[in-house]
Amino acid sequence: MSNSKHSDFDWTSCALTHVGHVRTTNEDAYLESRDLCLWAVADGMGGHAAGDVASRLVVDCLASFSPHEHISDSIDCLEDRLIDANRECLAMVENDAIHQGMGSTAAVLFASGKHCFVLWAGDSRIYRLREGQLERLTEDHSLVQEMYTLGHLTEEEVATHPSANIITRAVGVAEHLFVDIDYSEVLCGDRFLLCSDGLTRDLRDTDVERLLAEGSPTQACEVLLKEALARGGGDNTTVIVVESASQ
Repeated sequence: MSNSKHSDFDWTSCALTHVGHVRTTNEDAYLESRDLCLWAVADGMGGHAAGDVASRLVVDCLASFSPHEHISDSIDCLEDRLIDANRECLAMVENDAIHQGMGSTAAVLFASGKHCFVLWAGDSRIYRLREGQLERLTEDHSLVQEMYTLGHLTEEEVATHPSANIITRAVGVAEHLFVDIDYSEVLCGDRFLLCSDGLTRDLRDTDVERLLAEGSPTQACEVLLKEALARGGGDNTTVIVVESASQ
């Protein structure tokens, strides 16, 4: 449970990550802080000695966050920390060729008062399950998402498109990082899922909706990861399940 004074809810959560059946290095990283009501998934890219460095940098920049008295200041601070991670990634690339191509997605969930806030860059996702209905709270920054939005691809084609791994925004790949931010009201019993694309490459949203409802947050987290690995496990997979409860 969370004892955070800035949230109107108690929170339970579970986080798991797995290298998968193909990769030798896990380039995913995550943050699970119930006390801060802050959770994050970062999916690194750039290969060995680069992707895992970038994702860890994102998580480390977020880990030292402290909530402010005013929520707007807290959100500004979280955004600034992602921008700081972007700046540090670019500096590492400039100083050492081994980090060439380094970058990371970021998907952040922060709860304060009666609301939750999502901040993201890339294609790691955040979902909410409310009364059995799944809603995606983030929109992928990816080539196939842009093609889908323009009507050039169907939802089924998006999942199998050969360019599905091309993202259009990430930490550490451009001088200026634009972070998308959204918020919504929290209801008691809301269940949230943060995940890297290792999960959503193998599971469709209908699968996620069914499995995310399983048992406790820990049980749902375990079954989501287990099913993704059983269906392929071709990429690193990270899953965080978070649930609100009345204080």
